[in-house]
Amino acid sequence: MNTPHEILLRPAVSYAVLKIFPFLLCSLLFLLLAWTLSPYFVFFSLSILAASCYRLLFIRSFRYCITPEIIRISKGIFFKRTDQLEMYRIKDYIITQPLSLRIFGLMNLILKGTDPENPVLNLNGIPQSNIVNTIRDHVQEARHNNHIYEIN
Repeated sequence: MNTPHEILLRPAVSYAVLKIFPFLLCSLLFLLLAWTLSPYFVFFSLSILAASCYRLLFIRSFRYCITPEIIRISKGIFFKRTDQLEMYRIKDYIITQPLSLRIFGLMNLILKGTDPENPVLNLNGIPQSNIVNTIRDHVQEARHNNHIYEIN
C-alpha cells in the first residue's frame, strides 16, 4: 500500500500528552483529595486517569496519508473512520503554532477545500516541516491533470 510518493504522518506523542495534561492534573487533584478527605475520591481519580489514557490512544490513532492524488485521514480505536479529500479540491492552507507546539517543534495544519463533506481538514500535532509546499505542488499537479482551472 505504501508507494514512494506517499507521506505518512501521525500526531506526535508530545502533542497527545499536551492535550491530556489538564486531565492528568485533575486526576492528581482527586488523588490528593482522597489522601486528605475521603478515600472515595480515588475512584474519581482512576476514572479520569482511564479517560485520559483512552484520549491519548485516540489522538495517537490518527493517521494522515498524503499522496499526489488524495489526502486520507483515518482515526479511531474501536471504530475506524477514514476521510479522503481530493488534492484538486484544496483551496487554502493555514499553519498554526501555539507556544506549546513551538516548544516541541510541532504544528497544526488546516486545509480548506471545496468538498461538501470535509470543507476543513485538520492535521494536528504533526512535526514542523515544509509539508505545505509538497501539498501545494500536489494540488497544482492534480488540477493540471484533471483540467481544473480556478476562476475568481
